[in-house]
Amino acid sequence: MIQHASATSEIVVRDSAAEGASRRWQDEMADLVTDPAELIELLQLDPAQLPDALRACGDFALRVPRPFLKRIRPRDPRDPLLLQVLPGAPELRPSPGYSADPLEEAAANPVPGVVHKYRGRLLLIAAGQCAINCRYCFRRQFPYGDNHLNRSQWETALNYIRGRHELREVILSGGDPLVLNDRQLGWLAAQLAEIPQLDKLRVHSRLPIVAPSRITDEMLAWLTGSRLRPVLVLHCNHANEIDGEVRAALARLRDAGVTLLNQAVLLGGVNDSVTALENLSEALFAAGVLPYYLHQLDRVQGAAHFEVSDARALELVEQLRQRLPGYLVPKLVREIPGMSSKSPIGS
Repeated sequence: MIQHASATSEIVVRDSAAEGASRRWQDEMADLVTDPAELIELLQLDPAQLPDALRACGDFALRVPRPFLKRIRPRDPRDPLLLQVLPGAPELRPSPGYSADPLEEAAANPVPGVVHKYRGRLLLIAAGQCAINCRYCFRRQFPYGDNHLNRSQWETALNYIRGRHELREVILSGGDPLVLNDRQLGWLAAQLAEIPQLDKLRVHSRLPIVAPSRITDEMLAWLTGSRLRPVLVLHCNHANEIDGEVRAALARLRDAGVTLLNQAVLLGGVNDSVTALENLSEALFAAGVLPYYLHQLDRVQGAAHFEVSDARALELVEQLRQRLPGYLVPKLVREIPGMSSKSPIGS
């Protein structure tokens, strides 16, 4: 339950299970903010935004975990975390050059649940939804209904992997794979560990950032309990997303031997300044995470207002190099359909 503080103070997030005891992440996933009117009220925003927010939700629903909500500044329509989640009028404008499938993943979907674009690794679409719907998401129109697997289809996907002897790594993706329960994920991880050519298990997830209670003993057990080397690639775009709870969750992962990397998206109005990017890299490193990729926006319809030009992106990365050691400067990349890997920009 969320209660308002006084008009001059921050909002206060209450969770009855958190008063002296660990919150259950499942409870948080069942109590997402999904109504734009509630989001606008809780953050004391201009109610005039509501009609456009409701229309934009018709194409792509609002989903925000309450732990993430408490990091957003009330009464600030330009808060960089708010801009990532609040639906609005810019999403409703058609944009030339933008499409429903900017990475042409439909052509790389050989069997349900598998996206195979690169040699040596592939994606398993483990879940068809996320804990948080980021408004720039390149899979906002992905046909998850066609990739929601029953046990028989999981076996088909696993047989596809068994038959590709060049594979070394499987990446659990989605949606967000960590919205699944640990029993399901533990079964899947055990099946993958039995495939002899694999040596790494990678998970792409935003959940440790937006709902850090997801890092449980059960999760650590399946992620680190096999011969596969575990890698967790986080998605964090701004230093304000990292609070004490997030740092504690990441410390548990790191202490368990999980390699932690981050990929961010360069977003106009959110992190398109050298100060924002510098602060992000420093905050990640302080939490034991290495900056990995800085993605240029995938041109999905509805996200054009976030785009930053390549020239500006290159300028920002060059400024970062002047401020930070090389290991804290993420690689600036774009994903181009049909290419054998991410494509560096400006190299």
